[in-house]
Amino acid sequence: MAVKMKTTVTLSVDADCPSHSLSQVATRDLVQNIDEPIERGGTNTGFTPTDTALSALAGCTNVIAHKCAAKLGVDIGHLKISVKCSFNRLGVTLSEEIDRPFEVIDLQVVSDGSASQSQLEQVANDVAKYCPLAKLFRQAGTEIKEEWKKSI
Repeated sequence: MAVKMKTTVTLSVDADCPSHSLSQVATRDLVQNIDEPIERGGTNTGFTPTDTALSALAGCTNVIAHKCAAKLGVDIGHLKISVKCSFNRLGVTLSEEIDRPFEVIDLQVVSDGSASQSQLEQVANDVAKYCPLAKLFRQAGTEIKEEWKKSI
């Protein structure tokens, strides 16, 4: 009898917040700091919450791209991923409620693998279908402009 994979799992993190800006977030056996820079009253010991969200997109793009490439049987090799975001700060400054704080994300992916440009574009199409972080941003109304290319 085949074992059926769970389709829904519970993800969890716990945060200890010793100050107004520092959150020490734990999951499994790992801990990371989420903090604000000194100029915003933090201690600069970790990424900001918004930095963390963009970092998660980069990390998820990497993982899902490699899964998609393996499924397609193509070699994308080592990826360099750059994420830049037009971010509306009116909400975080408590000036105004903002429905879409992450307005536009520019996602650049450079592959040094042997995959052709057309194969790389197929990987990109599949990543858009399966990456949970990209879906989270898009469904929140964020436009993600992507460019996938081979390294020179």
